[in-house]
Amino acid sequence: MLRLVSSEPGFAAAFDRMVDDRRESDADVARDVAAIIADVRARGDEALAEYSERFDRFAPQSEADWRIAPEACREAFDALTPDLRAALELAAQRITAYHEAQLPQNRDYTDEHGIRLGAIWRGVDGAGLYVPGGRAAYPSSLLMNAIPAKVAGVERLVIATPTPDGEINPLVLAAAHLAGVDEIWRVGGAQAIAALAYGTERIRPVDVITGPGNAWVAEAKRQLYGVVGIDMVAGPSEILVIADAKNNPQWIAADLLSQAEHDPAAQSILITDDAAFADAVAAEVEKEIALLPKAGIARESWDTYGTIIIVDSLDEAPALANRIAAEHIEIATDDPEALFAHVRHAGSAFLGRMTPEAIGDYVAGPNHVLPTGRRARFSSGLSVLDFMKRTSFIAVGGNSLGVVGPAAIELANAEGLTAHARSIEVRLGI
Repeated sequence: MLRLVSSEPGFAAAFDRMVDDRRESDADVARDVAAIIADVRARGDEALAEYSERFDRFAPQSEADWRIAPEACREAFDALTPDLRAALELAAQRITAYHEAQLPQNRDYTDEHGIRLGAIWRGVDGAGLYVPGGRAAYPSSLLMNAIPAKVAGVERLVIATPTPDGEINPLVLAAAHLAGVDEIWRVGGAQAIAALAYGTERIRPVDVITGPGNAWVAEAKRQLYGVVGIDMVAGPSEILVIADAKNNPQWIAADLLSQAEHDPAAQSILITDDAAFADAVAAEVEKEIALLPKAGIARESWDTYGTIIIVDSLDEAPALANRIAAEHIEIATDDPEALFAHVRHAGSAFLGRMTPEAIGDYVAGPNHVLPTGRRARFSSGLSVLDFMKRTSFIAVGGNSLGVVGPAAIELANAEGLTAHARSIEVRLGI
């Protein structure tokens, strides 16, 4: 665990090294993914079957081996315990309500020259959602990806999920039923992303691909951007907690570990203005790790990338937070709004001592698919807009063309685009 003190010599250089550590895939992954994509594009289902057997120890034979039937999803949903079903339904309701409020408005108006202008928003025809497989699969992530797509008006919603050793996570199937997913294909990895992008004999291509995955999945999405739209290139999870000494150190330790348990490359950072509180949190982290089923993962993450930063005043925290541009930021102070007003770069913010990041992962409503690796500087979390595109429209009458057309002719001729100018001139009889 890295401990930095902002007033000490060398802080700026050490902080910069921490911020610039990408913690993401290397050239070998990019090379391997490029080969997989080319193979799937060339050989389709044959390549998918071979990769499934190689990586997931599952060789699809019958149609049931390739695709999960809607009946299986309904049965999984019906088999849930009442409490778990109610929890999934509450999450779905809140996620739906939040994303319905994101829907953009169409525009249609006529300006002072009589020219009709506007834009109309439409959902894409098909969206592919990647869902990690096995017992580690997350139904909450499926809801966070599928529900915005449905709200956006996507006509065809397709899931690709690996089934290691043939194992299917029933919670994922239940969530798929609740979200109204149309197709579920038992394929995973970079090869699944390639299949969704280019299509195969069985799988029709989609227009947008979203969803979490390992380094190979993330790299495949990066390489295929442009063939399809993607949500983002996601890296390991991150959490930044800004906390004063009035907090319970156990609570803050638990919050830091809520991301550390995801991935050995996840990063948990605490900024505080009290050295004794920092020590107390570090001690509580040690206690909390011992209680976790995923203690090995959390331990590696905390030891390798965990960071505690001690500042003279929490007024320093927003500037540091903006450099970090973390996926998640918690502000646990008396007046979190005062600090949040100066935070420009973060995927999602959690304000106040009673708002752990984990509440956002499940039932708050905003999307938990968020930019990592400092990408919050220029991108946002998943929303309905990731599944929509805007088409502008223009309608010009004869009188209106006479008003604005000469300026367009002048500009077209200045650019040397004579045919552009002629298309206006012939209408104006010039």
